[in-house]
Amino acid sequence: MPDPTPPPARGELPVVALTPGGAPPARAPRSDAAENRRKILDAAAALVAEQGPDALTMNAVARASGTGVGTVYRRFGDVGQLFSALLDDREARFQEAFLTGPPPLGPGAPPGERLRAYLHALADRFIDQRELLLAGETAAPLARYSHGSHLGRHAHMAMLLRQLRPEADAALLAQLLLAPFTPSLVAHLTRERGYTAGQLKSALDTLLAGVLAGP
Repeated sequence: MPDPTPPPARGELPVVALTPGGAPPARAPRSDAAENRRKILDAAAALVAEQGPDALTMNAVARASGTGVGTVYRRFGDVGQLFSALLDDREARFQEAFLTGPPPLGPGAPPGERLRAYLHALADRFIDQRELLLAGETAAPLARYSHGSHLGRHAHMAMLLRQLRPEADAALLAQLLLAPFTPSLVAHLTRERGYTAGQLKSALDTLLAGVLAGP
């Protein structure tokens, strides 16, 4: 998958590759190919959000995106590859927002404000894309911690925590603050327990206040 993220701003950590071996292509895709790719990925995301992951078939995505089914197969190969590309695309968009987007999520705000904005943005993403992320949750419990998406989130959060609490173990604190962001837990809290995004963010604020208060 091409790396869509520009070089990080001064003081920022570089984005972590989402998939192994993701070397950039020798040349950029043609504009029509890039446009088709975007249409297909957006249509696939809408299908999963509206109908669940079982609705993600090559024929359904072709119809929803207004492209030929042959184009979908040539671009992504099969449903598994399409699903992986969709997960990576959504993660890349999220990474771009916190690495180069406007403050407080992006650079330019104090680290405490950025960390709070980051936790809130994660909550929104995990709720809005709940079905997609839940379908992509691996059956191997420990595998998620070595995936590029988790490594990128951890690196960014640890950087902000080091600025806020230089005496603390920022790497450990970052893991603990990321612990609530598992698709199955978010699905349980929002679907089965009925918690709203606002309630989750308020609880995250309480956790963050405890971290920042120190011993």
